[in-house]
Amino acid sequence: MQPFLGEFYGNPSSLHGFGRQARMAMEKAREEIAQILGAEPSQLVFTSGGTEADNMALIGVAMANREKGKHIITSQIEHHAVLHACEYLEQIGFEVTYLAVDQTGMVSLGELKKAIRPDTILVSIMYGNNEVGTIQPIEEIGAFLHEQGILFHTDAVQAFGSVAFEANKLPVDLLSISAHKVNGPKGIGALYMSRTVPFLPHMHGGSQERKRRAGTENVAGIVGFAEAAKIAMAEKAKRQEKYESFRKRMLAIWNEAAISYVVNGHPTHYLPHILNVSFPGVHTETMLMNLDLAGVAAASGSACTSGSLELSHVLQAMKLDDERAKSAIRFSFGITNTLEEIEQAATKIVQIVHRLVK
Repeated sequence: MQPFLGEFYGNPSSLHGFGRQARMAMEKAREEIAQILGAEPSQLVFTSGGTEADNMALIGVAMANREKGKHIITSQIEHHAVLHACEYLEQIGFEVTYLAVDQTGMVSLGELKKAIRPDTILVSIMYGNNEVGTIQPIEEIGAFLHEQGILFHTDAVQAFGSVAFEANKLPVDLLSISAHKVNGPKGIGALYMSRTVPFLPHMHGGSQERKRRAGTENVAGIVGFAEAAKIAMAEKAKRQEKYESFRKRMLAIWNEAAISYVVNGHPTHYLPHILNVSFPGVHTETMLMNLDLAGVAAASGSACTSGSLELSHVLQAMKLDDERAKSAIRFSFGITNTLEEIEQAATKIVQIVHRLVK
């Protein structure tokens, strides 16, 4: 068997060469992503995706600061990766305040200030919401928290590639991103960490990622992440313009047809690729069934909860009236979409609404 193993794996020197090449490719990709993100390569920790990055940020920082305090603040509209991490921290002795939002999905800086306690150690507010697209006042929140000496994490998974920002110029200490949101491979993400963040790793094993995240790195995924991020940044302005044109055209068709609809989310501060709309008189499930039959892809909430028929926790937090919340549909625009497809989808929605609303 030994000759076969030797032939299959190569000799030790070639194996060492391959490992060195992989390491060089990974570090080059780290440098490229860091440059795009506006960070230093040493500030990036590669993860399996946005969920792990969020968990690392909350649990790693909370455990490292538990002698200083056990109070954490987040919002009611966060991704479940943040909400469930907070629930876990509550189970082991931490206290979490879940901030309410207004009807546009916006967090109030004033309410955040009221929630601060002497033992508050960390605040986590997402950059842009994954269901209604509302962009939060990250700079204002971060500036205030830094004055108070409180660490700040933002889940920027949806915003990365859609909104221009530089991590080292933002008043944030931790920031989560994921490759597949910029059309990169699934199963790879990263956590940006400022140099002064106290952090306790929650994965144990080897000394990978400067001892912050044990486990063999996904080299192929990391290289793919860098390539996708470079393309997304080079085309960011073009994509934003494209998605804005999709949004305007879709709404224009509905206006021309005089159907009843309400856009959910902030009217001006929103991610361009997400459009959440309620069609009064048409239940969400009914609309989704009709859209599926018409060949139109949509969802009742985020992609992570698209299989659930429960009312979105984001819409519940926004305190929309029952009819509006139970008739909400989320559309997400992508780079492969065309204006013709948007027009066809909008027209089919008009037909569905005319047929179902008497």
